[in-house]
Amino acid sequence: MKNLKKKKILLIICGGIAAYKSLETIRILKKNGCEIKTILTKSAKEFVTPLSISSLSQGKVYDDLFSVENEIEMDHIALSRWADLILVEPATANTISKLAKGSSEDLASTVILASNKPIFLVPAMNVRMWEHASTKENLEILRKYSYKIIGPEVGEMACGEYGEGKMTEPVSVVKTIDSYLFTISKNSKLKALVTAGPTNEYIDPVRFITNKSSGKQGYELAKSLSRNGYQTTLISGPTNLKITDEIKIIKVETAEQMFKETQKNLPVDVAIFSAAVADFKIIKKKNFKIKKSDKFTIQLEKNVDILNYVSNHNSMRPKLVIGFAAETNNLEDNAIKKLKNKNCDMIIANDVSDRSIGFESDFNEVTIFYKNDEKEKLFLKNKSLISEEIVERINNQLN
Repeated sequence: MKNLKKKKILLIICGGIAAYKSLETIRILKKNGCEIKTILTKSAKEFVTPLSISSLSQGKVYDDLFSVENEIEMDHIALSRWADLILVEPATANTISKLAKGSSEDLASTVILASNKPIFLVPAMNVRMWEHASTKENLEILRKYSYKIIGPEVGEMACGEYGEGKMTEPVSVVKTIDSYLFTISKNSKLKALVTAGPTNEYIDPVRFITNKSSGKQGYELAKSLSRNGYQTTLISGPTNLKITDEIKIIKVETAEQMFKETQKNLPVDVAIFSAAVADFKIIKKKNFKIKKSDKFTIQLEKNVDILNYVSNHNSMRPKLVIGFAAETNNLEDNAIKKLKNKNCDMIIANDVSDRSIGFESDFNEVTIFYKNDEKEKLFLKNKSLISEEIVERINNQLN
């Protein structure tokens, strides 16, 4: 597990019977060259002691938000910035609930809330607690916030019951983190391009043809790619959405502008064309506002096909070209036709006839069509979670 060497891990131990397993996690992390600092919650000290933790980790153990000594040595903001990643093990139902609500009532939750680093949760609880609707809902919220969940497993619990809720064994936890770090390291050498949002095709200086795309799915894809280590560029049509500083954003209005910016930013390793580019543009745009009349006629011509251009570019074609197909009928037939005609590696199709998902919504449900004739459905969930699943498949394709 060479990807762990010299990594700084902040381990947060919560109060549960599985807390004793954190000692083994520390041992494995240290063996693989990690530097470790630890936060013990108040209830965790009922199961493991600061002395045992510090002896194994050879690092500082923090346990009180309002400790003057701790704040002088390293305040909670600096502690969150020090780490390369944060590991919460075990993550109890109570901790998961607090994090989902954005609580900052103790050092552990305050550091997590203040962190801009990857956060891994390793749940451990009674099977009934794990299966409770509130726990499922809280985990869904945390996944939306980009928390990474490891486990739990099915097995016999300390309480004597059997089922899902048993903490994943430390060696598997550490292997998962090592695999994540490997992916991030490998992807850091790769470039990704995403197009998002609608385009505006002007009739006159104040009127234009457009569509109902919000850009939300494209923006979430760019965020997911960036979190997975890719050097990410986002070319966005008109939206009111914000993006993180790590992502290079280029704002455009028309399809022609989007095409030119796409050309300028090639070559890349991955290109995702999620923008709803207008199929047509005005042949001759008026230079003045057209006055109201009973009727007037506009002539249209086809816009440049950005996806087709990039996917069939002999010298600068990305390793993966992914298109989107927003359909109102015959979704599968239209998606497969687009996949083949545009020479794509993947087409992600969604039904936009349902106003509760797709355009303008925070939720989506898509089917991925692959060039090897396979297909896979990603069922209804928040667009941020859909993006994570899509990027996971991109990682698999590239690796």
